[in-house]
Amino acid sequence: MRALLQRVTEASVSINEPDSIDQTEIGKIGPGLVVLLGVADADADTDAQYLADKVANMRIFADDQGRFNLSALDVAAELLVVSQFTLYADTRRGRRPDFTRAAGPDEANRLYELACQLFRDKGLTVATGRFQTYMRVHLVNDGPVTILVDSADRARPRNS
Repeated sequence: MRALLQRVTEASVSINEPDSIDQTEIGKIGPGLVVLLGVADADADTDAQYLADKVANMRIFADDQGRFNLSALDVAAELLVVSQFTLYADTRRGRRPDFTRAAGPDEANRLYELACQLFRDKGLTVATGRFQTYMRVHLVNDGPVTILVDSADRARPRNS
């Protein structure tokens, strides 16, 4: 699983309802993180557990001295979690991204929902987008701070 984290002062996600040109806001947060979440075809529950723990405990919020010493849990950050299969785009060949590494919709949705529940189980407030729906995400980046977390990294050595 991949999560692209963006530290924000506020964020929201909207969709177009069927037979309407108006946008309907379905999720909104104050200070916290937008978590764009992608699921790979080889991902399992352990990937969701790793990712939820890593995101919740990553120290990317400033302390009184302006240093990255506080986690989402420490500051009671809110999370806006949006499914994002395009995080698994393979752009090595041609001009059109290849998404064959992304999980199929049923498994991707199951793991997306599991990750959201794991964030909630840690005590974080979670708003979500709507899986497999065209969405508009509005955010105000804080910093900006943008970090990519990949569950496959836990199997890679730190030093090469």
